[in-house]
Amino acid sequence: MRDIAVFSGSAHPELAEEICAHLGVPLHPVRVSRFANDCLEIQLDANCRERDVFLIQPLVPPVQEHLVELLLMLDAARGASAGRITVVMPHYAYARSDKKDAPRISIGGRLVADLLKTAGADRVLALTLHSPQVHGFFSMPVDHLHALRELAAYFRQYDLSETVVVSPDLGNAKEAAAFARMLGTPVAAGAKQRFSDDRVQISAVIGDVADRDVIVLDDEIAKGSTVIELMNHLRDLKARSIRLACTHGLFAAGALDRLSEPDDVLEIVCTNTVPIRADKRVSKLRVLSVAPALAEAMRRIHNGESVSALFS
Repeated sequence: MRDIAVFSGSAHPELAEEICAHLGVPLHPVRVSRFANDCLEIQLDANCRERDVFLIQPLVPPVQEHLVELLLMLDAARGASAGRITVVMPHYAYARSDKKDAPRISIGGRLVADLLKTAGADRVLALTLHSPQVHGFFSMPVDHLHALRELAAYFRQYDLSETVVVSPDLGNAKEAAAFARMLGTPVAAGAKQRFSDDRVQISAVIGDVADRDVIVLDDEIAKGSTVIELMNHLRDLKARSIRLACTHGLFAAGALDRLSEPDDVLEIVCTNTVPIRADKRVSKLRVLSVAPALAEAMRRIHNGESVSALFS
C-alpha cells in the first residue's frame, strides 16, 4: 500500500511486525532515547509528511512507560505533518477505569482518551475494550474490534454438543451470549461482586453447567482471581471439564501456573494482543494471532472502505 507509514513502540514489536507482514509494508524504526533526568524522547525514522500514519502500541506493563511513549510518538507524527494518525491499540489497560464507583476517584479511561486526542490522534483502532461505555470516552472515531471470531474458529475443532459458555459476571454476559451463538451452545453467567482488585465473590452461577464441558469467556485475565473463584463454583456444580478463553492474557503474578494446575482445566486460550514471555508459558496455553484482523482493519481504514464487516 502506498502513502502508509507504520511505526511501533516498544510494547509489542512482534505483533507490529506480524501486522506489517500481512499488509506487505515495512515496519519503520522508532528511536527511543532517555535523558539523564529519566525523560523520554521519540524520533520516527521515516517520512510522515501527508502520509497515513499508524502507531501500534498496546498499553501493557509497564503501562505508564508505554503510554508516555505513545503520546510522544503521536506528538512526533503530528509535528512531522502526518496526513492522518491512527493509534492501533490492541489492549487499552485504562479501560478498566470506566466508572466512578467510590468517592473521589479518577476515571482513567476517559482521561487517557483525552490525552491521546490532545497528543494528535485522529482515530483509534481498539480490540475488546473492557466495557461498551469506554468507546464513548473518545472524542474521535474508534473502530472497536473483538477477538470472538478467532476464538470461535479455534473452539469449533471440538465436539461442542455438551458444551456451555460461561461468563464470569453479568457485565460480560452479552459478549458471552454472542460467543455462544457463534458456537451453537447455551450460555451461563456468574453473579459476581468485586471488593478489591484481587478479591471477588461469586454467589451463584445462572444457567445449567452440570455434566457439561465449560468454556469460560472473559475479556482479560490478569491475576485470575475471578476465574479461580468461578471455577470453584463450577466444580461444586459438577462441571465435567473447563477451558478458559480470553482476549487479553496478561497473566500477572503467576496466574498462568495457578490456572493451569488443576487437572480439570484442559486449556487456556488467549490472543497475542499483549506479549507473553516464553518463560511464562505453560503447556496448556494456546495463543491465537489477531494480526490478520488488525491488518485487514488498517487496510480498510487506509482505503476508506467499511470496517463494519469485521465487527460481526
